[in-house]
Amino acid sequence: VQLQASGGGLVQAGGSLRLSCAVSGRTSSIRSIGWFRQAPGKDREWVATITWSGLTTSTADFLRGRFTISSDFAKNTIYLQMNSLQSEDTAVYYCAAAQTTTRSFDFWGQGTLVTVSS
Repeated sequence: VQLQASGGGLVQAGGSLRLSCAVSGRTSSIRSIGWFRQAPGKDREWVATITWSGLTTSTADFLRGRFTISSDFAKNTIYLQMNSLQSEDTAVYYCAAAQTTTRSFDFWGQGTLVTVSS
């Protein structure tokens, strides 16, 4: 399984961005796709997850509804819509795939940088 994250960039506080995660390879083995982020000097943290069926989503409580995860399985692409961006959202954002067998996020994309200016 290969993942390619894109869509990062520089945005002003209060603005929006949509990240994309293109998934390829053995997609039949995927259970879910997750978004994670890592800010400078901080540990990586979980942001959101969507099952490969698209039926179930979950988002970190600390985001207070500002981010939404969605999917377009015809394109094998997962999106992360980010609204009301704040400076503390500045981070490298990664997408990852969890397999049906292990349920752990075994495959990772290269990350895309989001910078929010205040």
